[in-house]
Amino acid sequence: MTDLTLVGLCGALRRASTNRLLMREAAHRFGPATFIEADLDLPLYNGDVEAEGIPAKVQALADTIASADAVIVATPEYNKGISGVLKNALDWVSRTDGNPWRDKPVAIVSAAAGGAGGQRAQNMLRLCLNPFRPLVLPGPEVFVGQTSQKWDDSGRLNDATGQKMLDELMGLLRDAAERKSQS
Repeated sequence: MTDLTLVGLCGALRRASTNRLLMREAAHRFGPATFIEADLDLPLYNGDVEAEGIPAKVQALADTIASADAVIVATPEYNKGISGVLKNALDWVSRTDGNPWRDKPVAIVSAAAGGAGGQRAQNMLRLCLNPFRPLVLPGPEVFVGQTSQKWDDSGRLNDATGQKMLDELMGLLRDAAERKSQS
C-alpha cells in the first residue's frame, strides 16, 4: 500500500458546517492517508493585490493541492450554486504558477438543507474545475440532503444510503490516487 496524501477543501468556513463533517467523513472512509484540511479563508481575489504578489495563504493552498495524491471537495449549495468562498479559492489558485489541479484525482461531495443535497452546486463546481483539467470522478454522486438529520452526536454520517455511496466514491478515489502515484 502506498502512503497517500489526501487534501480536503470545504466550501464553507463555518466550523460546524455539515459539509465539513461530510469532508471529514469522506477522508475517514478513504482509508489510511495523511489528511490535510485546506484553509480557504483567503482574501477576496483582487487583481491589485495579485499585482503586489500572490498572498502567502493562497500560495500555501496551491502548494497543498499540488502535493496531494487526491482531493476531496465538499461544496455547500448557496443560492443554487457554489459558495463564494469556494469560487474565490478556485480563482486565486488559478493565478498561481503552474497548475496544481492538472491530472489530480478529485471527488466532489455536497450536503445541503434541501432534499436535493447540493446537486446544482456539484454541477457548477464541475464546470469551474474543468479548465484546470483535474481527473474529477464522475460518480457515484454523493448528495446528503436534509443534512441536519444525517449526523450522529459524534459527527459521523448515520445515513445508510449516503454511507454506501461515499464508500464507493472513496474507493474509486483511492484507486485513482494509487494508480497515479505508481505512474
